[in-house]
Amino acid sequence: MQKIKAHIIGEIIFSNTSEAHALYKKSRFGEKVGEKIQYSLSETLFLVEKGKMDVLSRNKKIPKKELMNKFKRIDKKIQIKYPVFKDLREKGYIVKTALKFGAEFRVYDKGSKPGKKHAKWIVFTDHESKKITWHEFSAKNRVAHSTKKHLLLAILDEEGDISYYEVKWVKP
Repeated sequence: MQKIKAHIIGEIIFSNTSEAHALYKKSRFGEKVGEKIQYSLSETLFLVEKGKMDVLSRNKKIPKKELMNKFKRIDKKIQIKYPVFKDLREKGYIVKTALKFGAEFRVYDKGSKPGKKHAKWIVFTDHESKKITWHEFSAKNRVAHSTKKHLLLAILDEEGDISYYEVKWVKP
């Protein structure tokens, strides 16, 4: 498969190539928006890192390091979010943004297709040095419960390792 040629305009990354449509159909990378496939920042970094995509700005390829710097200006948490995205995708899960839920990601079980099935988890990412209050934790839990998803906390440590904590409601 040839590399996807994607374009970035402002904060939006998109492609209309046959490769982009084929990868969307096969692996659910990107979202269909009209005739184009639009990518999240994490999806873009992942595909660039895997050698499946080049990102162009005014028809000039953006090097990977410059792309990360550009994305850091767009999203202050990308250095925490991207390793979690990458880890979950490499484990076979479909990972999509969850901005409308106030979370970082929605995660679909292996083999599920977004739009056909609901996400299993709603994911909040953070660094191990960040403390949250019970109020913040409760709010995250309420979001997961009200959307009928399990809460998954992804905590990145100093070494770059990720610990996952799944939170479920229990009725005794």
